[in-house]
Amino acid sequence: MSVNFTVRLPKELAEKMKRCREINWSEVMRTAIEEYLRKLEELRTEESSSEILERLRKLGVSREDLQLMSLEVEKKLQETLKKSVEERRQLLRGLENA
Repeated sequence: MSVNFTVRLPKELAEKMKRCREINWSEVMRTAIEEYLRKLEELRTEESSSEILERLRKLGVSREDLQLMSLEVEKKLQETLKKSVEERRQLLRGLENA
């Protein structure tokens, strides 16, 4: 069963949409709403910091094992990880093409 849902749009946006008649705007909106709700559900189900600490404790990790790091250091680590992942992807593509 489906339900009609009315959305008010700025006139300029509606005019742009009319120029793209081949696009199923209802499907675009439905997909966008589903994706937004999925992200909201993920945020609601994320573990709290205390839950994460408890899970780590059960795995044998103590608070002393954990280190706080500056935002700058964290960003550098993230960049290093991104580069490593990209290098691995390129290596795998090379192996697939060989």
